[in-house]
Amino acid sequence: MRDLTGKVAWITGAGTGIGEAAARALAAAGMHVVLSGRRREPLVALASELGEASLVEPLDVADKAAVLSCRDRILARYGRVDVLVNSAGLNARNRHWHHITLADWDRVIRVDLDGAFYCAKAVLPTMMTQRDGLIVNVSSWAGKYPSMLTGPAYSAAKHAMNAMTESLNMEAGIHGVRCTAICPGEVATPILDNRPVPVTAAEKAQMVQSEDCGAIIAFIARMPSHVCINELTVSPTWNRMYAQAAQAVAKL
Repeated sequence: MRDLTGKVAWITGAGTGIGEAAARALAAAGMHVVLSGRRREPLVALASELGEASLVEPLDVADKAAVLSCRDRILARYGRVDVLVNSAGLNARNRHWHHITLADWDRVIRVDLDGAFYCAKAVLPTMMTQRDGLIVNVSSWAGKYPSMLTGPAYSAAKHAMNAMTESLNMEAGIHGVRCTAICPGEVATPILDNRPVPVTAAEKAQMVQSEDCGAIIAFIARMPSHVCINELTVSPTWNRMYAQAAQAVAKL
């Protein structure tokens, strides 16, 4: 496992959920962490906990010009980017075919897919020059298995993110750049509060937790540079997508 002390990580969606957990885990591993997200307040609160190793850079990843400006400020400050964690993401509340609006479709695709592309594209030249770099795309179980639960926009964005991940490995691996798609099942993050059907506290307790995903991201970052984890799927042991069918079979 490699030492991450003094290396630089840029985390989008760092204000809450998996992004926040990744920032905590990478900072604990000794990295400088750049915290990006649309809302400044949670970023500042997190930075106050993490101390001098953190830098707040508010960002809407759907704004391609803002992404490049943010990248430039990071390079001016640190001179490098070793890890990019694309964790910014959202979904529409009314997400199914007969409810989703054209505006909601555009918003999900712009943030979940285009935003990840803009950030990856922004750091790629630097990582290639360094001959070393890791991009972690926080995808979803829905990026592998189409689901009624997540709706067409989110499922399409995450499937495309997985394809984009592997295309990076195809082209940039020879330059020392690695890309991983993490595909979590249900994770207890604030995005659950936007679901049409509320999730109970008891159900959240059985899910994968944000800090579990943070630990996974730190593990991937510590892997030797000659190792690429192309895709990693993680789900709750009590997987609600399996549990109903398993209980039905048990009654036969």
